[in-house]
Amino acid sequence: MKPIEIIEKYGTFLAGVGLFVYLLIFADNFASTANLLNILKQVSFLAILAIGFTFALITSELDLSFANVCSFAAVIVGFLIFNGYPWPLAALAGVSFGILAGFLNGFLITYLKVPSLIATLGTSSIANGLAFMVTGGVAFVGRWDPNFLFIARGKIGVIPVLVILMLVVVVIALFFSTQTKTGVHLQATGENEEAARRSGISTRKAKVLGMVISGAAAGVTSVLLVSNLSSAAPQMGGDFLLLAIAATLLGMTMFTPAKPNILGSFVGSVIIVMLANGLVLLGAQYYVQDIMLGIIIIASVAVSASVLKQAAFSL
Repeated sequence: MKPIEIIEKYGTFLAGVGLFVYLLIFADNFASTANLLNILKQVSFLAILAIGFTFALITSELDLSFANVCSFAAVIVGFLIFNGYPWPLAALAGVSFGILAGFLNGFLITYLKVPSLIATLGTSSIANGLAFMVTGGVAFVGRWDPNFLFIARGKIGVIPVLVILMLVVVVIALFFSTQTKTGVHLQATGENEEAARRSGISTRKAKVLGMVISGAAAGVTSVLLVSNLSSAAPQMGGDFLLLAIAATLLGMTMFTPAKPNILGSFVGSVIIVMLANGLVLLGAQYYVQDIMLGIIIIASVAVSASVLKQAAFSL
């Protein structure tokens, strides 16, 4: 492999390794076990959402609703638990709403021919309004079943359950996207929809499935967030919108450049959380993180602009 090819495929990953080494040396307490485990826990939420968004983007569609879908799904989970329903039922309801929202997005995009950028902005606004309608703007808070809280707060040995769940999601997503017939169909649909259709692939089903997976990821994350915080607020997923998009775009600069990929999105999530954590430990002002996030998004889009343009405005 030529040096230029190594840089194209692994340059961002190597830069992430360099950032890790720099923070180990210069950021006080960065290397502490508590801090590293905290980073991994924060990565868990972001990585699952980014992987869901990646599946939508693999089919050449955008899902800008996942953050608010996650918030409303969390409200559903919190509402049911707060009112005495069994937590497994509440968790199932949250995930089910995410799947339903993804299916609605897929239907709007494939059958009503609404561009994904517009369709998902619309469903995002609906989910946000419903979250405030149910809560009245006040979070559901309580002392909930320890078994439910164990999902995001528990440990197996020294490893947080949350991190184990994230790794399971990453492995399953990697296998599904690259080693199954359905995953290959999703990628073929995103790379060349017309050619995929002519080869017998149901591109409509592929796009709907991509959106459903994105919604399901939002639903799963909602359960983990509620379990971790022991509360459910109407905007608790909002901060993840730009972060997950940035992680996915950053992932498109490595491994398979200019193509959305699961491993890249995971590594991108790690880099973004590690950077945010390191900036805090280095004493940087709060706004520096936003500036760095903007730079990451702009630089990543410069590599993958054609993919994003097709995803946003394709009919």
